[in-house]
Amino acid sequence: MSAAPMTDLDLFRRLIGFDTTSCNPTRPIADFVSGFLADAGCEVHEYPYADGAKVNLLARRGPTTDGGLILSGHLDVVPATQDDWESDPFELTDRQDAYFARGSADMKGFVAVAVNLLAGLQDVQLRRPVVLLLTSDEEVGTCGAQEFVKSWDRRFPLPTEAIVGEPTELRLVRMHKGHLVLRLTITGRPAHTGYPHLGASAIEPAADLIAALRDLRRSLDQERTAESVFFRQCPQPVLNTALIRGGSAVNIIPDRCVVEVGVRLLPGQSSAEFLQRFGAHLASVENLPHDRLTWEVVNDSPPMLCPQDSPLHTALTRFLGQTDSYGVSFATDAGPLSGPGGLGIRSVLWGPGRIEDAHQANECIAKDQFIRAGRLLERFVRQRCCP
Repeated sequence: MSAAPMTDLDLFRRLIGFDTTSCNPTRPIADFVSGFLADAGCEVHEYPYADGAKVNLLARRGPTTDGGLILSGHLDVVPATQDDWESDPFELTDRQDAYFARGSADMKGFVAVAVNLLAGLQDVQLRRPVVLLLTSDEEVGTCGAQEFVKSWDRRFPLPTEAIVGEPTELRLVRMHKGHLVLRLTITGRPAHTGYPHLGASAIEPAADLIAALRDLRRSLDQERTAESVFFRQCPQPVLNTALIRGGSAVNIIPDRCVVEVGVRLLPGQSSAEFLQRFGAHLASVENLPHDRLTWEVVNDSPPMLCPQDSPLHTALTRFLGQTDSYGVSFATDAGPLSGPGGLGIRSVLWGPGRIEDAHQANECIAKDQFIRAGRLLERFVRQRCCP
């Protein structure tokens, strides 16, 4: 059986029509893509989690030999709740020289061309395998990729190189920062504010905690690594005190205050080493209520670094005619796939669209980039896997 043919644009339009905001299930879009690829003769595996509502999808063409290539993308998108959308965010709108929709740049444009490419390949053409990996929950901390690392069936062999199709304006990127999320909790004792001597505030000590986090952030601002030169706009590791929650009413002494922190480490920096430093820094601050302060790791999406002389990077730079190396300051699925405790998959970022257009109202992708992405990806995959 063969899949009903679709153009890249037809498939793009269908994918946009699924509201895959991260709070929603990805089962509907995963089932659609699975059926489309299975009808085209691909080997397809689904890896559900979150009681089956979320799905990571793996599809394959070609022999079970060494080598080959993974094309990786994510199915979820950020919310489209801004008031200034000029069109339905879940309907692809053709306007001037771009396509507008939520997820158009980040990253259903790449997903569409990658899915259609795999569907159109023939096993007999391939000397090396081509594998498609589509994840869920990338936008909430690469959680789907982390689930895939844990659940992948090792009997299903994977190539050791991957192109992750994040919006890079078709520029090859070989490194990115990570994103480590920490939650700190100060506990207190509730009481009626008419009798404050019976309670202990959890919020007042948070002022000293935030000052301590500020001091650590200032220290990080001065730090540079060998990779900092590739992050010209923001060459340092970043600590952001992002969320504060506490208290229940103005006439109750607050018994709990929660502070959440995001840390973006540079490639080559270890989250384990940073966590040791973080704990030591807090322990050194005398005026913190150490007996009432706890902290935990909420999520750890590691940095990514692909060596400049790796075969995949070398082949792609030659193919694209690119001479410079680039880094980006956002985290992606390439971190869990390639990082410590991951699958050892040497990864790069390459895809159509501008990151500046992602996560915004009226998100869009330039038509010429979408078209070029499909053509370039097919040429490179055939060059890499069909020689």
